[in-house]
Amino acid sequence: MQEQQKRLIGALEYCDLPELTINDLTIRVDTGAATSSLHVDNIDEFDRDGELWVSFDIHPDIHNVDSIVRREAKVVARKKVKSSTATLERRYVIDTEVVMSGEAWRIQLTLTDRREMTYLMLFGREAMNGRFIVDPEHEFILTEKRPAG
Repeated sequence: MQEQQKRLIGALEYCDLPELTINDLTIRVDTGAATSSLHVDNIDEFDRDGELWVSFDIHPDIHNVDSIVRREAKVVARKKVKSSTATLERRYVIDTEVVMSGEAWRIQLTLTDRREMTYLMLFGREAMNGRFIVDPEHEFILTEKRPAG
């Protein structure tokens, strides 16, 4: 298998999560995090055909926090994660498509409360493995910075 060319990304980039109907989400690239994480609220478990699913609230428009939508996803795992405050949390893990700069692939996301954080999503090592080299000195290398609003 031929290794694809790795692209340069900055400390902040944009992505779309089409299965969750989120577009132009500003993400914090974090090589210290193994798994990517997404801010959600009001997580509820439910059973669908003998499998564990969750429903949760998300803010699809980061410029309008009053806009809240309910989404559902199949749980692929539950993972113990040490948060940035060194607290051990048990999080749901979902599998979803991410799109950056026209390229799409599947990633795993942990669902968590990130309301105290500046960015709604952390983009971790597993999601960028084999695809990117990070230059933390710069922002929006891969995806040009867009005007707010």
